[in-house]
Amino acid sequence: MEVMASTHAVPVAAYRLRNEPTFAVQFHPEVYHTTEGLQLLRNFVQGICGCAGDWTPASFADTTVANLRAQLGQDQVVMALSGGVDSTVAATLLHRAIGPHLHCIFVDNGLLRKNEYLQVLEDYRHLGLNITGVDARDRFYSALKGIDEPEAKRKAIGRTFIEVFDVEAHRIQDVKWLGQGTIYPDVIESVSVHGPSVTIKSHHNVGGLPAHMKMQVVEPLRLLFKDEVRRVGRELGLSPSLLGRHPFPGPGLGIRILGEVTAEKVALLQEVDHIWVQGLRDAGHYDSVWQAGAILLPVRSVGVMGDERTYENAVALRAVSSTDGMTADWCHLPHEFMARISNAIINQVKGVNRVVYDISSKPPATIEWE
Repeated sequence: MEVMASTHAVPVAAYRLRNEPTFAVQFHPEVYHTTEGLQLLRNFVQGICGCAGDWTPASFADTTVANLRAQLGQDQVVMALSGGVDSTVAATLLHRAIGPHLHCIFVDNGLLRKNEYLQVLEDYRHLGLNITGVDARDRFYSALKGIDEPEAKRKAIGRTFIEVFDVEAHRIQDVKWLGQGTIYPDVIESVSVHGPSVTIKSHHNVGGLPAHMKMQVVEPLRLLFKDEVRRVGRELGLSPSLLGRHPFPGPGLGIRILGEVTAEKVALLQEVDHIWVQGLRDAGHYDSVWQAGAILLPVRSVGVMGDERTYENAVALRAVSSTDGMTADWCHLPHEFMARISNAIINQVKGVNRVVYDISSKPPATIEWE
């Protein structure tokens, strides 16, 4: 063995085996914050593996559409859309490959952002996608009743989604495939697929389907990171406003409400989230933030509003910068802007009297609180 890199704390940070093309590193060169990580990967792929390194969004889009057309033929494909970048880009690739044989379903789980359901449906119709909207809010609220443990909430949301989606999918004749917008961080954080990675959280796009659904899965973006998905979306001609949309978790506001989820808590958090995100847009900060959201905390605090003492909810605001979602840093937003947002939330949202800002980076914290 020949040591190739070390630090004051790690004597063997990288090494190779003599007389064979085997190399190893004890860090993550693929994440954005690793110094010269991209160059290290480029040296390995091009210099050692002999690959050309000529991948482009255009070549990926053309090759993927051709492969999907050959793989799916005239088969019927059903796909759940979320309004996010990943599912939209994946659906656009599938639509270009098989046209009307793709059937899209958008489920309102009651955990979306304010006014998001109708807005997203309209956006998809403008893209020419064959889409059906399903209002299932009450069913999700019933499934979440009495549950406060984070992973149990994710599983309840995922299970209910599959039940609703299964009913809608069976309205379509002869469906053989399920399209999904899974991207590589979903795979890494959900299951150990290509090595001993630790499962961080369950994900609604990863982990298989109930046996009775009898569909094969097609995932056009499975090996791409978020920034690569956006580049492919630009190549496909999707609008900058759609591609620049912040990531939003599959379980939605269900994992931004700490503790039990109720319709009343969702309505409160939707108002807080709307003021926060719209405030970022109005102040010109939205595009410099990778992901933003509000969290309803399971605590109440004393406050004073007018001449009265209050005992109301506290909310946390979160805004991070990132490239691929694997690492993230909290955004250093102007104090004056944060003061305006805090005042607007407390003055306009009944039931909230305290606002805090999350200044944790990933790692050690995750972007979402649950």
